[in-house]
Amino acid sequence: MKTSLLAVLTLAAALTSASALDWHTDLPKAQELAKKENKVVLINFTGSDWCGWCIKLKKDVFDTDTFKTYAAKNLVLVEIDFPRKKEQSAELKQANRALQTKYKIQGYPTLIVLDGAGKQLGELGYEKTPEAFIAKLEAARKKK
Repeated sequence: MKTSLLAVLTLAAALTSASALDWHTDLPKAQELAKKENKVVLINFTGSDWCGWCIKLKKDVFDTDTFKTYAAKNLVLVEIDFPRKKEQSAELKQANRALQTKYKIQGYPTLIVLDGAGKQLGELGYEKTPEAFIAKLEAARKKK
């Protein structure tokens, strides 16, 4: 009985951890976390409520269990969003524009991979599958 309960709780914890991604909006804090946990930072420059390819990337890659499991082990996620309908504070808009300029972002989605110190390891775009996206991420991570 105790073994069955433990198995159920373990499964529930695993499913919960794979169910939601934790997207940060503060890049310096995300870099600190990446350094502490020996992970890389994935910055997603997106137009979450209007950009067709961004919406497709979320559905085809980010919302999959494959990506969620990989991200939990390897990534600190940062979303730099430029929505048209969703409200954002003036401070967040300003910070997002500054990062867009710093990384010379010209289109969405653009994804930047950084190490914990802020060194750029790679730049990615849309990939059709989580496996293809993760392969590109792994190639960037190897530059660490």
